[in-house]
Amino acid sequence: MDPLVSRDDFPLLVRAPGEEPLTYLDSAATAQKPAPVLEAMDRFYRKEYASVGRGIYALAEQAAQRYERVREKVASFLGAAHPSEIVFTGNATAAINLVAMGWGRRNLRKGDAVLLTEMEHHANLVPWQMLAKERELELRFAKITEAGMLDRGDFERKLDGARLVALAHASNVLGTINPVTDLANMAHDTGAKVLVDGAQAAARLPVNVNALGADWYVCSAHKLYGPTGIGALWTRRSVYEEMDAVLGGGGAVKQVSFEDASLADPPGRFEPGTRPVVEAVGFEAAVRYMEKIGMEQVAAHERSLNTYVLERLAGIWGLRVLGPADPAARVGLVSFTVEDVHPHDLATLLDQEGIAIRSGHHCAQPLHERLGIPASARASWGVYTDTEDIDRLVDGLKKSLSTLA
Repeated sequence: MDPLVSRDDFPLLVRAPGEEPLTYLDSAATAQKPAPVLEAMDRFYRKEYASVGRGIYALAEQAAQRYERVREKVASFLGAAHPSEIVFTGNATAAINLVAMGWGRRNLRKGDAVLLTEMEHHANLVPWQMLAKERELELRFAKITEAGMLDRGDFERKLDGARLVALAHASNVLGTINPVTDLANMAHDTGAKVLVDGAQAAARLPVNVNALGADWYVCSAHKLYGPTGIGALWTRRSVYEEMDAVLGGGGAVKQVSFEDASLADPPGRFEPGTRPVVEAVGFEAAVRYMEKIGMEQVAAHERSLNTYVLERLAGIWGLRVLGPADPAARVGLVSFTVEDVHPHDLATLLDQEGIAIRSGHHCAQPLHERLGIPASARASWGVYTDTEDIDRLVDGLKKSLSTLA
């Protein structure tokens, strides 16, 4: 199976003649950047750079227009009804914190329940823990099955009386794709609002936020082949009106006196300070790059690689794959353990063979505790991954395990 795109698009993956190839299998942590993204950011710095909303001269006006065009492109990519539904944040984690502190502080009271799942990333757990301590909230956790799927019966039981549901669209450890639309409908029937952490899914699946039915959706550009330092929060404008601004400053206000300030309309009120305009330009270029490929094709490519890697890993003695056995039930990643071998040792030996994977708890310590393991190894794919990369991984694993035996 060929990669979806030429590796020549990704400067870091291009190796000089005779140089050891790099098998990059850590795209779930952060994806490599294609040349169009790097070139767009470089061009903006060299030829178009100015601060957004800080001047009326032509260069500043052009930069401001460019920044808003990025908002339009991200809104279209996520299926938002209007660009004003998109707030740019530092990353998906910052977006979740904005909802927790901006909506949660205003609307949740002592004794209110927030329903999470056992598969959440720390980004969709720690902000709610912090708010729970501050407001004396009840945190509930919907269980997962032994197959690594969400236990829908347990979810439905624990939904009773909850004010908010916050869950991953796709698990960064198990790969599990959650049935967000069904879960959101269940939650809304009980009066609960729904936040979806789309950090993994937005780079791997077609996303239409209106069709999903959630109230908030968050993602990060760097997993979507764009730069670090920028992410997006989506919600409907009516919901933004239920949120307080968490940070204050220039660009987020209409009028300021010594005594008070009136806030700008959303999304501006949630974007104080100098805007990440260069990062936004990179975000737009990444979205255009992915749209050119087609997200349906990205998802199909990952399913095919899932099938191949699960078949290949099945032949390694003592290796346990975490998460669904069905390749179509997971996004493009596989976490695994090997009996009596620490994942860090595996990752170190694979690195010596030019194979980059992740090891550890992947910012999901409670999930690993639930699985009864301290850590796992994780390999994850991108649009530049092919079966040759998987073969190198499997061969490297066998060699490493023979070394450790």
